Amino acid sequence: GHPPGEHASGAADAATAAPAAGAAPAGHASPEAEKATSLVDPLIDCLLPLALEGAARGEKILPALQTLRMVGNKPVHYIGLAVSGEWEPIVHGGVYTKLQGGVQLASRSTALNELEYSELVTRLRAMADEIGAEPEIPDMIEVMAEARNLHRFVAGHDAQLGVNLASNGAPWSISTLLGALEKQGFDLRPDGRYVMPDGEGSHLFTLSTNVTLAEETTARLTLLLDVPCVAPARDGFGAMVACAKSLVGRLDATIVDDYNQPLSDAALAEIAGQVQDFYTEMDDADIPAGSTRALRLFS
Repeated sequence: GHPPGEHASGAADAATAAPAAGAAPAGHASPEAEKATSLVDPLIDCLLPLALEGAARGEKILPALQTLRMVGNKPVHYIGLAVSGEWEPIVHGGVYTKLQGGVQLASRSTALNELEYSELVTRLRAMADEIGAEPEIPDMIEVMAEARNLHRFVAGHDAQLGVNLASNGAPWSISTLLGALEKQGFDLRPDGRYVMPDGEGSHLFTLSTNVTLAEETTARLTLLLDVPCVAPARDGFGAMVACAKSLVGRLDATIVDDYNQPLSDAALAEIAGQVQDFYTEMDDADIPAGSTRALRLFS
């Protein structure tokens, strides 16, 4: 299977403007150029080239760009071709000879649709007039096909894997659980969710008590891994199973599936194999799990 959008509309025409085709040789891109590629990404964004009449200063154009940051629930980002010859995020004090916008083609919930695209074009033209730029508008039919294609991939890889812990005895009191979960390394979020930190400011998996904050007891906990959002090297599934096994001893529980059937080690190993297949498919589509690109799509 080809990566979604590989042979898609804007990507071919705008290849000259795409950040990937910057002056820096592959693998030696500056941090700024790499940041630019993650902001306006030819694989997941519809590229919107903006030709400038002359060089423009960042502080002059930023206020206008800020007026078009979202279309529906899809983010719009911008980068500029700096006088250094590299594509960079647009900042105060920067000087740019060309601009490139990008609107994300799909998110977890929806694909960019005709209505959003029409609104984008109208607002883009108005914004471009304000900064004296000439937008190149991609063909709507091609963009819609690309957006649907990408959303199909996202929907097909939107995997949340859960394992449950069922109490072998009486339900647990939430206050007792709190201590056990903190010892296990969980952080309690303001929304009542528990998260297992990955040590780098993000998290590996979450835990739910399956009851509202008003309840005092629960007989079931659910550990949940957001598969496309955690890099394979972190082994989110392995870490989640190890955590579940550790809690089994702490809480006198049994690991069960969603139908309350005990999950054997063999069943868990089989699921781990499916997770690996899933990572391979994501890699093949150039949207590796846990990458900036995956996190943008699966947010």
